[in-house]
Amino acid sequence: MRLWPFRRQVSAKSRSVALPPLAEAAPADMSRLLRIESDETKALDAARSRLRIMGMSLGVGFLLLAGRAVDIAVMGPADAAPIARQAVHAETRGDLFDRTGQVLATTLQTHSLYADPSLVWDARETAEALATVLPDIDVDALTEELGGRGRFVWVQRNLTPRQRQAVFSLGLPGLGFRMEPRRVYPRGRLASHIVGYTDRDMAGLAGAERAFDSALLSGDGRPVALSIDMSVQFHVDEVLRSTMADFEADAAVGVVMNVRTGEILSMVSLPDYDPNRPTDADAGGRLNRAAQSVYEMGSTFKAFTVAMALENGTATLESGYDASNPLRIGGHTIHDYHAENRQLTLAEIFTHSSNIGSSLIALEAGAEAQRGFLGDLRLLERAPIELAESADPLLPRQWGPTETATISYGHGLAVSPIATIAAFAAIANDGVYVPPTLLPVAADETIVGERVMSSEAARAVIELMRENVTDGTGGYAEAIGYRVAGKTGTAEKPSRGGYDRNRLISSFSAVFPSDDPQYAVLVLLDEPHGNESTYGYATGGWTAAPAVGDIVSRIAPILGVERAETDHGERAALIRAALMPEIIP
Repeated sequence: MRLWPFRRQVSAKSRSVALPPLAEAAPADMSRLLRIESDETKALDAARSRLRIMGMSLGVGFLLLAGRAVDIAVMGPADAAPIARQAVHAETRGDLFDRTGQVLATTLQTHSLYADPSLVWDARETAEALATVLPDIDVDALTEELGGRGRFVWVQRNLTPRQRQAVFSLGLPGLGFRMEPRRVYPRGRLASHIVGYTDRDMAGLAGAERAFDSALLSGDGRPVALSIDMSVQFHVDEVLRSTMADFEADAAVGVVMNVRTGEILSMVSLPDYDPNRPTDADAGGRLNRAAQSVYEMGSTFKAFTVAMALENGTATLESGYDASNPLRIGGHTIHDYHAENRQLTLAEIFTHSSNIGSSLIALEAGAEAQRGFLGDLRLLERAPIELAESADPLLPRQWGPTETATISYGHGLAVSPIATIAAFAAIANDGVYVPPTLLPVAADETIVGERVMSSEAARAVIELMRENVTDGTGGYAEAIGYRVAGKTGTAEKPSRGGYDRNRLISSFSAVFPSDDPQYAVLVLLDEPHGNESTYGYATGGWTAAPAVGDIVSRIAPILGVERAETDHGERAALIRAALMPEIIP
């Protein structure tokens, strides 16, 4: 093949300087101008193209593998990725504190154990070995999971340091640990129903953990303070446990509330549970009876009946009612527990806790007035507290004369203890209703309440409640120096075909000090049994009232309530209650 020289002529024009002639020369790179056409060259080019494509493919593959390796190293296996992302968010869940700064709930980093079934040598042997150090493991279930085709299996989450070391010492292949956040409750059972608990992924399921879930997961780890005082909570809890044991009650409830701010300072529900291990408790233990259960509250409702009559002007303290005989209405007969069998004034009806008299007061006022007044006290709706567990009341299907009479003394309408104490707090707060709350109120914060009765009516009821302690059925609730005012309540539990006289709900609702009410206290016992010290009686005056007196004596100094000089009338009430036992409804 002959090669012909290639010539390129270039001309240029310039206004001033002429370019020198361009010398003829061979191009610097003949390969760009000449192409040797041969079979060998075509084969070589094709091979180079294939190699380039293969190299690029391998490079992309290695990049993908490297990225996946980094993803697994950082986030864990694919099955655990969603959990890992949730855990990163849950690490910032804020702590819960009481009003004094005590930690009620916090988040700690713990080790969780997982397995890669493809690396496990013997599924059964591995499961049995793990069960020796983690006794909660279901060997059969874990064996089946370890024998599967997956690449990731949770074995047990949130191990203690001792458990992690024990597993590590086994030296089993295919096991690994991941760091995970865990919600921890340092105070255990104390205030468990208030604090609540979370699930594995740190979502609030009950109590304050659920009520304030959004605030706790705001992203900055900001804590949430609650209104409860753990010192008060401790004493209420201790008194309730002792009282529940003494009277062999099925359950017990205790609540303390600031009547002016609505702050809940204590809320105890027994039986309870450990929020660190909520699944170990049965449904009864996790049930918050203070907010989630509703009860027919018995004679405590007589305080509302009297307040209604005074507020509506249908009666005065001196108004008289004939309680000399049982009252028949709607095919039912209403009796008094310890009948006076005479004409009673409104004040005497309250002091002697007369069902007959209370019914007559309500019937005189009318069903509409009764329903409206109880509605103003928020007793016909769920208690307006932050807890999702707050239950709706059980209302009568119809509200006729029979219902009006029975509701006047706390039968035929079931409400929660938290709703009841909030209604009593309204009476103590000069007739202004303030919603109960689990959030602390600042000293300079203005509380907006709703007036539900006049100051005159509220003060008159408080005076009657005080007389009920000094001269009536609530003598055992007295706490010398703190001027307790309150009302007993005893309700028979509903059963098939009526009420069971042997199964009682016994309670006492109180406020103190009576001359300047600041706090409300409620104690309720579910099916208490009388004992030798109560002469066999299990009514509210014998069981719940003494518990209230004990609680007030303990918590009043903590709350800064000054003790008044000893009132001889108070001492006389205690002596009279001790030496002159009677049936107390």
